[in-house]
Amino acid sequence: MSQPLDFAQPVFAEAHSHRAESRNHGDSYYPSGHATATEASLLTVKLPRWICSLTNLWQTIWADFTIIFERDPAAHHWLEVVCCYPGFQALLLYRVAHGLRDRHIPFFPRFISHIGRFLTGIEIHPGAVIGRGVFIDHGMGVVIGETAIVGDYTLIYQGVTLGGTGKEQGKRHPTVGSHVVVGAGAKVLGNITIGDYARIGAGSIILRNVPSGCTAVGVPGRNICRSNTQTCPLEHGNVVDPEAVVLRTLIDRIEQLEQQIQSLIPVEITHSNIH
Repeated sequence: MSQPLDFAQPVFAEAHSHRAESRNHGDSYYPSGHATATEASLLTVKLPRWICSLTNLWQTIWADFTIIFERDPAAHHWLEVVCCYPGFQALLLYRVAHGLRDRHIPFFPRFISHIGRFLTGIEIHPGAVIGRGVFIDHGMGVVIGETAIVGDYTLIYQGVTLGGTGKEQGKRHPTVGSHVVVGAGAKVLGNITIGDYARIGAGSIILRNVPSGCTAVGVPGRNICRSNTQTCPLEHGNVVDPEAVVLRTLIDRIEQLEQQIQSLIPVEITHSNIH
């Protein structure tokens, strides 16, 4: 039975051949006294780099695939996910386009991104950096800009925009941490940071940093921080609405003032009758 690395033997043999030729001709590529370390570096780091890249890509795609079954109770079969989940399809095309862009291949990364937008309704710039295990649920209308960064295991719903503000160059899109939930229709704009385990409420417009473990809701977004930050990302009913909290506080205060007024009315009437 063949060994797992039998396919690599010709590559190592060729490397040893080039090493011998270099030594025979006094090649300066191998400095005196450092030949062993340099050769080891070549054989253990440089040669399998393409293998490492493919392995990392496969692990990332596998994480994108498996997270769907954890977070979407409607996912029942692997073929259904591959063929019918636009979020997974868009991420798959993005990762191919991103890999081509990293190798400075022109045109094709943007073309693949354009195909992805046409097929899925999700626009992800190939220059964006997206971690593994990201789940784009439903996905229609999602836009992720060129310099955006999305951490591992982040959950993004339909209509979300990770966009820039103005026409400035350089980093102009948000950085989203790991295990973040971005609700439907939320707009996160500018070079801001969304901390790990944060939550962005549906329809919110976020223009400032959101600390780790906090919830941001409203237009513009307001931050509410809670002690228990690592909750289930699917428990959307537990997201606190800061505007509702303010309104509840005002209503309670009005009721207290009305009770005080009612308690003062008999005293004023009695005092006026005496005079």
